[in-house]
Amino acid sequence: MSQGETEETDDEQPGALPDYAERVLDVADLIPPGRVMTYGDVAEWLGDGGPRQVGRAMALYGSAVPWWRVVRADGALLPGHELRAVEHYRAEGTPLREASRQADGHLPRLDMRRARWDGSGGDSSNPAGQGEETHT
Repeated sequence: MSQGETEETDDEQPGALPDYAERVLDVADLIPPGRVMTYGDVAEWLGDGGPRQVGRAMALYGSAVPWWRVVRADGALLPGHELRAVEHYRAEGTPLREASRQADGHLPRLDMRRARWDGSGGDSSNPAGQGEETHT
């Protein structure tokens, strides 16, 4: 090796998650039910990358986490996954803006003003009370 060159090492095992993707998925796991973060919010939270890098990590590795909680900034639903996402949003009580009859496909959008989570611990409760059992 000549001076100035560094030996490339691959510390990750084959099939292991890249470090950035693992960090993105960790943030997705933190988002409370009924709330969302944009791709840009996740990148800002990490202090690394940008919306496209977060989107790429979610597209490749996000199926094991609540992927529907990492969204576009305009509140539009992820193309090709709209119906599955809407099921999750409705089950979790995520604020939606219903589509007008003139809207393409009549799909709702996320109400970003109400659904967006800033990452603070104060909103980590389940706002819709979904999935909680009561015992008598």
